[in-house]
Amino acid sequence: MASTNKGHRWKRVEVISLVACMLLLAPGIQAQITNDYHNFDDLTASLRSLVRAHSDIATMESVGTTLEGRDIWMVQIANREGAPVEQRPGLLIVANLEGDHLIGSELALQTIEYLLTNFPTDTEVKERVDNHVFYIFPRVNPDGAEARFARVLSDRRTNARSYDGDNDGRTDEDGPEDLNGDGLVTLMRVADPMGGLAVHPDDARLLKDADAHEGEAGVYKLYWEGIDNDDDGFINEDGPGGVDINRNFQHEYPAYERDAGLSMVSELESRALMDFVLSHRNIALALTYGESDNLVSSPTSNGSLAPPSSIALFEWADASTDAADTVGTFPERRPPRRFGFGVDEEAPQQPPRRRRPDVHPETTVNSSDLEYFNKVGEKYRELTGIGQVAYTRAPKGAFFEYAYFQYGIPSFSTPGWGIHVEQEGQGDERPRGEGRRGSNGSGDLALLRWMDAEGFDGFVDWTELDHPTLGTVEIGGFKPYSTTNPPAGQLATLGEAHAEFAVYLSSLFADVKIANTEVTNRGGGIFQIEAEVENAGYLPTSMNQGVTSRSVAPTMVQLGVDPDDVLTGAAKTNFFHALDGTGARERYVWVIRGREGGLVELKVVSQKGGSDTTTITLR
Repeated sequence: MASTNKGHRWKRVEVISLVACMLLLAPGIQAQITNDYHNFDDLTASLRSLVRAHSDIATMESVGTTLEGRDIWMVQIANREGAPVEQRPGLLIVANLEGDHLIGSELALQTIEYLLTNFPTDTEVKERVDNHVFYIFPRVNPDGAEARFARVLSDRRTNARSYDGDNDGRTDEDGPEDLNGDGLVTLMRVADPMGGLAVHPDDARLLKDADAHEGEAGVYKLYWEGIDNDDDGFINEDGPGGVDINRNFQHEYPAYERDAGLSMVSELESRALMDFVLSHRNIALALTYGESDNLVSSPTSNGSLAPPSSIALFEWADASTDAADTVGTFPERRPPRRFGFGVDEEAPQQPPRRRRPDVHPETTVNSSDLEYFNKVGEKYRELTGIGQVAYTRAPKGAFFEYAYFQYGIPSFSTPGWGIHVEQEGQGDERPRGEGRRGSNGSGDLALLRWMDAEGFDGFVDWTELDHPTLGTVEIGGFKPYSTTNPPAGQLATLGEAHAEFAVYLSSLFADVKIANTEVTNRGGGIFQIEAEVENAGYLPTSMNQGVTSRSVAPTMVQLGVDPDDVLTGAAKTNFFHALDGTGARERYVWVIRGREGGLVELKVVSQKGGSDTTTITLR
C-alpha cells in the first residue's frame, strides 16, 4: 500500500529471507518473542518474521521516522478477500507512546503473533480477521524506548527532541549520573532537618511525608542520582530528551508544561500516528497500552476517571529537582521558568478587556456511553485477572482521550499489568480503586511488598556515598523501569490474556445489515418498497460522544434509483446519526416509478459499522 498523505510516503517493509521464515517456525522461537523485552532491532526482526510468514493476511509498513532515524512500524492484519479492508470496522492498538513503557510493545507484539498463528485454526480469530481489520502500532516512541537497553539505565519517558529544561540557552546539559557505578540511576536521599520526609514506619526503605500532628519530624530530602553539571544550583533538571508523546495530543493538551512539546502533535511520532488515524476513518475502536487507565478502574458513575496512582518517591525527587531547592551558592529563589517556549510562568498577565467564562475540554465519559465502558472494563478484568495497577498517570494530552473525546470512538487505556498485595483482614478480591496513592507513600509500600512477594528485584537498598556538593548521601530506591514494567517472566501470560482481550474488542463493532425488504406493486408502474436496516453488532453505529463532536459520519441508506423516480416517502438518500446495537432497526418506505422485473439496489454504509447491499426485484 502506498500513500502520499501529508506529503509522507509510506514504505513497505523489505522482503526478508526464507531463512528467517524457517527460523520463525523452528522450535523455541516463541521463547524469543514472549520471554524478554525487545530493543528496536530485535522488535523489527520479530515483526518482519511474523509478517513474512503470514503475508496472506499481514502487512507491515513504516508510517514515519523518528529524529534518530528509527521507523514507526504499523502492522495491518486482515484477510484481504471479501469487503475492501478500508471499509471494514477497524481496531487500532497503540503501544509504547511513553518511552519507559516497554510492556506495551510486548503485548502488541504478542497480539500480532496470536492473531496470525491462530487464524487458520481458531474460528473466532478467523471470523474477526475475515471481516474486520487490526491496525497495530507496537512502538510509537522507539527513540525513548531504546534507552532501556543502554549501558546505564535511567527511566526515560520522552522522545529524542532536545529541550532546554531550565531555560539557560542550553539543551540536555544536566542529566542524571550513575554515581555509585551499579549501572542504574536511582535516587539520592540526603539528611536534612528541613527536608519534610520521614522514614516510613512499615518499611525503612521507604519515606513518607512527616506528619507534625503525629510528632514526626522531617529528616530527608530526595534528589535524582547525579551532580549539578551546569553549576546552576540544581541537580538533573535538564536531562536528555524532551517530549512525552502521550502528552502531545489534542485533548486537554497541557500547554507550556515542560514535557508536552511546543504545540499539539508537534512531534514526528505523534504526527505519524495522527496522519494515519485521520486517513483511516474506519477505525471504530482504540486500545492504548500506556500509563493511564480506564479498564482496571472503569469510569465512575459520573463518567470521571479514577485518580492517578503515582510513585511518591519519584514525586518527591521531582519536587527537589524542579522547585526551589538549590545546591551550593545559587540564589534562594529560582528564576521564572519559560519551559523553552518563551513564556514566563510567573510573568504578570494583562487582564482581558471583556471577561468570558472559562471553557474547559470535556473530561467525563458521556452518560449515554458509560455502560459500554463499564462492560468492557469488566471483561478486561475477567480476562486478565488484573485488579490493581502499580502506577498510573493523569491523561492530559493522552492519545486515548483524544480518540474518544475528539475522534468519537470507544477508547481504552491500560498499563497492561498489575499487582496484588494481601491486606490484613482482606480476602482475595481487592475492591477496585483501593490502594490509590497518597502523600504518605502507602502505594509505594504496596508495590514494594508485591516485589518482595514475587521475588522481583526492583529496589536498590540505600548505601552511603560521598557527594561532591551534598556531602554524605544515600543512593537507592526503585530501579529504572521496575515501576512501569513487570518482570519479563510474566510477559507470556500477560500477552496471551491481552491478545484474547483484543479479539473480544473486535467482536463489539457495530454491524449494519439490511434486515428485511418488501415490495408492493401498486399498478401502473408504481411500486412501494419497504426496508428495515438493523445494527446486528453490540456497539452503536456512533457513540453519543461521536455525534456530539461531529467526528463520526452519519450512516447512509440509499436506494439506487433516479431521484426523479422517487414519488413520495423517504428520500433517495437518507442519513441517521446513531443506531443502537443488539438488533435496533430503522424503517424506510419509498414509493417509486419503475418497471415490472426491474432491479433496484439498496445499500447501507456506516463509517464504523461496515456496509451491506441487496438487490430488490420490482414485481
